[in-house]
Amino acid sequence: MKEKLLQRFLKYISIDTQSDPTSKDFPSTAKQFDLAKLLVEELKELGLTDAHVDGNCYVMATLPANTGKDIPVIGFLAHLDTSPDMSGKDIRPMIIEKYDGKDILLNKEKGMYLTVKDFPELSKYIGQTLITTDGTTLLGADDKAGITEIMTAIEHLVNNPGIKHGTIKVGFTPDEEIGKGVDHFDVNKFGAKYAYTLDGSGVGELEFENFNAAYAKVFVQGRNVHPGYAKNKMVNSMIVGSEFNDMLPVFERPEFTEHFEGFFHLIKFDGTVEESTLQYIIRDHDRNKFERRKEVIQQVADFINKKYGDGTIKMDVKDQYYNMREKVEPVYHIVKLAEQAMKDLGIKPHIKPIRGGTDGSRLSYMGLPCPNIFAGGHNFHGKYEFIPLESMEKATKVILRIVDLYCEL
Repeated sequence: MKEKLLQRFLKYISIDTQSDPTSKDFPSTAKQFDLAKLLVEELKELGLTDAHVDGNCYVMATLPANTGKDIPVIGFLAHLDTSPDMSGKDIRPMIIEKYDGKDILLNKEKGMYLTVKDFPELSKYIGQTLITTDGTTLLGADDKAGITEIMTAIEHLVNNPGIKHGTIKVGFTPDEEIGKGVDHFDVNKFGAKYAYTLDGSGVGELEFENFNAAYAKVFVQGRNVHPGYAKNKMVNSMIVGSEFNDMLPVFERPEFTEHFEGFFHLIKFDGTVEESTLQYIIRDHDRNKFERRKEVIQQVADFINKKYGDGTIKMDVKDQYYNMREKVEPVYHIVKLAEQAMKDLGIKPHIKPIRGGTDGSRLSYMGLPCPNIFAGGHNFHGKYEFIPLESMEKATKVILRIVDLYCEL
């Protein structure tokens, strides 16, 4: 199985599927269709005759049940795109067999190492096969590892018809990395009662709660006057924008928070004396605290407008997604089944909150309860990304064991 996983993963990461948050198209980049079409071909070769990709770049396919038992239809999903934060083009992965526990030289020319000091999780994988970047791009394990694991599990079921299973749905989505992954996803068409995303990190991760999320765009109107004659006249929008940011709680920024703690995160600040724009993401697991955060940022805007005059600050705040826990808890047995699958394979489940979001969070609110399972990678979205091949194998076996457990219900 490991060799199949490796070759499949290397093939998928060779296809550039980087999404683009500035695009007004859906999907945001046409190149995501390149991987989507390949996956459809592979699914059809495996006998999933209804496999297709639609105009929105959603791949869907069905593995029919091979038993007459009444088994809930379950789905497995992963996303096609890679992060817009770093190039996913011309990925040149390095394969390190029997990792010795030492620092890994990623790029000799740049003097760039994946060090045990900075990334102590490496010590868990001594003796295993690691796949890393060459220090110039991301790797794409987020989420091509998830795609690889789902495809390999489906192949295993097709090639081993003695393994009884209910109807299984496969889904691959675009633009997850820019928060648009299920904007046009048709839950009824997909046809699953429950589903799982394969989009987590280290072995054992199992997540059924995530941040409530909002986006805030703050426009600051200043007044530009020649600096030699600016006294009592100039209003420097960049200074006002900085004042706005400084009024938000300092220790409620991402760099000071963990676990269930929420934050205000300034992600972009562009400006001149005349005009400035600040962009924030607002996050909290607790819905009441999340709503309070939106009140706080509005109160800061109101204060600035009172100080400098109406219209100095104009702000647009939009909710992005909500904590899936509210929708998953009523059917918590789907989490328990995934937990049991891991235990049966000797994997210690690590049930934790997602400090982010997945397609599953929005799908849960669209009527498809959808917890998240580990895919095995580390340090997503950057040059230090890596994944152990053995972790991918474990994730694939978890999928197969979940299928078994539903059949045993």
